[in-house]
Amino acid sequence: MASADIKKKPRYFLPEDFEVTTWEALEPYFKELSERPLNTKQELEQWLKDSSELEAVVSEDACWRQVRMTRDTENKALTEAFTFFYTAIQPNIQPYADKINRKLVGCAYTAELDQDKYFTYLRSVKKSIDLFREENIPLFAELSVMQQQYGAIAGKMTIEVEGKEYTLQQASRFLESHDRALRESVYRKINERRLQDKDTFNELFTGLVRKRHQVALNAGFSNYRDYMFVEKGRFDYTKEDCFNFHEGVKQYVLPLVNIINREKKKKLGLDVLKPWDTEAEPEGVSPLRPFASGKELLEKSIVCFNRLRPFFADCLRKMDELKRFDLDSRKGKAPGGYNMPLAESGAPFIFMNAAGQMHDVTTMVHEGGHAVHSFLAHPLELSAFKEYPIEMAEVASMSMELFSMEYWDTFFTDANDLQRAKEHQLERVITIMPWIATIDKFQHWLYENPFHTTEERTNRWMEILQEFSSAEIDFGGLEPYRESAWQRQLHLFEVPFYYIEYGIAQLGAIGMWKQFKENKENALDNYMKALSLGNIKPLPELYASAGLQFNLSPAYIKELMEFVHTEMPA
Repeated sequence: MASADIKKKPRYFLPEDFEVTTWEALEPYFKELSERPLNTKQELEQWLKDSSELEAVVSEDACWRQVRMTRDTENKALTEAFTFFYTAIQPNIQPYADKINRKLVGCAYTAELDQDKYFTYLRSVKKSIDLFREENIPLFAELSVMQQQYGAIAGKMTIEVEGKEYTLQQASRFLESHDRALRESVYRKINERRLQDKDTFNELFTGLVRKRHQVALNAGFSNYRDYMFVEKGRFDYTKEDCFNFHEGVKQYVLPLVNIINREKKKKLGLDVLKPWDTEAEPEGVSPLRPFASGKELLEKSIVCFNRLRPFFADCLRKMDELKRFDLDSRKGKAPGGYNMPLAESGAPFIFMNAAGQMHDVTTMVHEGGHAVHSFLAHPLELSAFKEYPIEMAEVASMSMELFSMEYWDTFFTDANDLQRAKEHQLERVITIMPWIATIDKFQHWLYENPFHTTEERTNRWMEILQEFSSAEIDFGGLEPYRESAWQRQLHLFEVPFYYIEYGIAQLGAIGMWKQFKENKENALDNYMKALSLGNIKPLPELYASAGLQFNLSPAYIKELMEFVHTEMPA
């Protein structure tokens, strides 16, 4: 059994007290690795360990800079520390990283390495060599800084409701109210507040798209989409598979979304369902309030995870001991949530914007699944082995959402509330899929047409949004809000082309849950076995080790969606 008693790995190459401060202090270690003679297989293996150690130290330092900055976007010193890394350190690392990659591939003893163990790593190294261009280094530095502007702008957004100031995350609680007039008022206030920064976001995004396109051209690609498929290591599926996924969602998921919305309309006793009604409860039914504070959310999550499998709870306890949580929403904090793996110390950091809502429970167990993955992969020998593909990382998190439902009475002691919570979760499994398809299809168009105008972008967005929108919701008169709705998706700004992974992984998670319903312990064993492999197997093999198919076809989507639909509480 894996242990959650995670320990920082001892250093052998760098001094124990070494900290990343300046490039001048860091460079000698990169220089030594790039120049060290490799005369035996043993020397090569030691060199790989030393390279991995350096990589882990640098990676963890960069991650902490990001964590600190997102926790307090108004602190200029933290923003400057982050910017310093990406403008004064990272650009200097890249040429050395390329030299080190070429040294590995060119070494006579690399062929003697265990090819089964090193296959995916060497494949990734060769990909990095193919993509490396000196002229992209300053562009990457500029992009890193520009991308973080999104969080700084969004983190300042607040609205006033009933005389009190709320972040947009906190204000979204009012959309669950049975008071329809209040819901509409808050919905409009949230969207009006977003519209205040619409032009700023449009301008920022245009700059990002143009710079990303230049990166692709420099690397010999005709567009950034094709570049990113290689850069993200999508060796095991193609853009055509993504298009098949879009089609499958349209054919087999949208009809289920329409059924869910028809039921919601009936439950609320409405003639017309508006977007501010989708999270609401009927009069007399209180919104689900599973916890009152981030501290309580964590305590209940630990109990829930312990009942599922004690190891999962041990991971959260260890993180709490190390102060690796920032859960409550507050002004000045960047939006969203994440689990930040920390390559050297091992225990990750979970960041989110909890406001006491049902979806905060989902976010917590989701990020908790990522954390478990971090713990399980940490014992692997090299940092590169732990850099698991996102399509598998999201299986870890989304499966945990579904597994943990079995023990959600930890959060919901009332049987009716528990039933509602499970229904909400399964509805979300279905209703999120059209949004994933919308964002992914939009990204393909954005980067196939990098010199589009803001007007063309808006028009194409509206066409795609309409294609995947439920016919049961009336959006009449809300076009100004709809036209810029893509701006709320931080992935478009900060992590381009990262979104289809959620759809792929949702299919994997449903497959894991299907196993769980048949044989709980066997499913959890498969889950842990697959996550423990990190990145040492290709994606289809990682899925197979979890007992899953790697399949994006409409027929497979149909099969899994029918299963979820049959599991919906009656």
